[in-house]
Amino acid sequence: MVFGAHETNLGVGRALSARHTAYYAARARGGCGLIVTESASVCADDWPYERAPLAAACGPGWREIVSACRPHGTLVLAGLGHRGLQGSSAYSQSVLWAPSPVADVVTRELPAAMGSREIEAVTAGFADAAAAAVAADVDGVELDAGPTALLRQFLSPLTNLRTDGYGTDRVRLLREVVAAVRAALGPDRILALRLSCDELAPWGGITPSDAVGHVRALADSLDLLTVVRGGPTTASRYRPDAHTPPMFNVELARRIREAVTVPVVLQGSVIDAEAAGRALDEGAADLVEMTRAQIADPDLVAAVRDDRPPRPCVLCNQTCLVCDPRNPIVTCIGNPNPAEGRLHPAVATSAEGHLHAAGRAEGHLQPGVAATVAPRDVLVVGGGPAGLEAARVLAATGQRVRLAERAPRLGGMVARTATGDRERLSALTDWLADECRRLGVRVDLCREVTAAEVAAADAVVLATGSVAAPWPVPGDGSVPVCAAPDVLEGTPPIPDATDGVLVWDPVGGPVGVAVAEALAAMGGRVGVVTSDPVVGNELGRTGDLAEANGRLQRAGVVRHLRARIVGIGGGRVELEHVHTGKRTTIAAAAVVDCGHRLPDDALVRSAESALAGGGVSGVGWVAVGDCVAPRTVAEAVREGRAAARNLVDGWVS
Repeated sequence: MVFGAHETNLGVGRALSARHTAYYAARARGGCGLIVTESASVCADDWPYERAPLAAACGPGWREIVSACRPHGTLVLAGLGHRGLQGSSAYSQSVLWAPSPVADVVTRELPAAMGSREIEAVTAGFADAAAAAVAADVDGVELDAGPTALLRQFLSPLTNLRTDGYGTDRVRLLREVVAAVRAALGPDRILALRLSCDELAPWGGITPSDAVGHVRALADSLDLLTVVRGGPTTASRYRPDAHTPPMFNVELARRIREAVTVPVVLQGSVIDAEAAGRALDEGAADLVEMTRAQIADPDLVAAVRDDRPPRPCVLCNQTCLVCDPRNPIVTCIGNPNPAEGRLHPAVATSAEGHLHAAGRAEGHLQPGVAATVAPRDVLVVGGGPAGLEAARVLAATGQRVRLAERAPRLGGMVARTATGDRERLSALTDWLADECRRLGVRVDLCREVTAAEVAAADAVVLATGSVAAPWPVPGDGSVPVCAAPDVLEGTPPIPDATDGVLVWDPVGGPVGVAVAEALAAMGGRVGVVTSDPVVGNELGRTGDLAEANGRLQRAGVVRHLRARIVGIGGGRVELEHVHTGKRTTIAAAAVVDCGHRLPDDALVRSAESALAGGGVSGVGWVAVGDCVAPRTVAEAVREGRAAARNLVDGWVS
């Protein structure tokens, strides 16, 4: 099992931090066999994102990570790389270097062609970085020649247009770097290579046959090869979301492994341990990289060994892709604290099946605190992701938890909208529900909770979710307006797409696209109205923006861009261009509202009133998730976990 190199934004400046150490140590403690640290730039002028590690500053961090991981039997490789033309000049404020002056397809920035001095500096940078890693006692290094790497740019005919020896022999730089790094490592440490073996551009990019030749030229020096795909025009295909089936690189890895002698690592949305095991058994690879799966659950290996389901990765890319201008820290929508494992450091299970803290049970006590929490009765109102996570964590610390949900099933808005390409999302709420039952949470479905019950409880977590916002546009009723959850859930009224449906999406997230795709699949006229210049504007952060618009185009969905709905009447919808004010009307049988929802905060307001009047008898209450402000699953789970911890921390202190 491999935990591959990926951006985390956990650094301090350009150095690895104590948070890096905790992050990697959690995966080692959870059973991971090999960890590759976040790729560090080998040259100071390669500064692809603000907290990108610089190898020259990583020595102490590498040493700390090795010290934390080695006691668990885990090997640590230092990730080394250079982004070249796919980097950024925003932080270095210097020119980007590349094999040739070919602009990046994303940033459109034109790099400078490297001369002999720059090439020598890069080769020396890799060698010096490897020497620093050796001094830090790492088990080896991994060189990045993947979709965004300078080393791949030299290998690719798409970006290497040189006529000198580095162009007529495109493997030359990689060969020289590998030789220099091997000399720095010595014979007893691992030299791994992450290589794009298919740029998915058969008209002129690297093909699997090319990759076989590249590896054969280096086989005597390499110990490990991670097979990946993607290039300058297809970087989003390297780590796609749930629209791409898992295990997508199995056949590519198998083809490379059959042709070379270097042990091969399978990468590519590997999120299921059973499927990973089959790939190994069938000879597709020698190791498996399950990076996102181990972001979701650091204890994945231990869970599989113990025959219990790990927290699932749903391939949403919503919080684990961190290279955007907001500089978010790596996390997972289902695991808000990715540096923590499930149980720290010891947990005792009572006869009733409740878990009691004997040190630290899934994070309610501060590290090093030993205490037993006296059980209390806690009422959780709402069975969406926020309520389920709060109930799970409370039950894991021995509390007597009752969860009341007004609907006939658990899962909240996730369960209602997880259909079609979004179906994988329900795996998270299903797992949370199963964990709650396993931990002894009493679940009452179809159960409305009154303000009096809230006031009488010892402690209450309110996670009552959201309601549809009033439709703001006047109309005569000739065109019904349906809420997006109703359409995705399949409950009446569902518009008949054959008569023409307009999807109004002022949010720009995945829901509007999912609704449009679901309606188009019914066969009919579907249009999307958005005030943005592109449908699904916010999907750029998950890597699905271009793919989503391609799917809509192929499905025949009409996109009404830079527009808003201003009127409905006579079986027609009136649109207004947001810049010019020009108005047009379109015939439609229905409108689907994918706009923001409002908090369902009636119980919250009742609890506030009771508290003001002294009517809350116990510890009190806390509101979490959408009933505070409707947002995403990530915020719901994070607030549910924080609420549970804060309650238990208060009881301990």
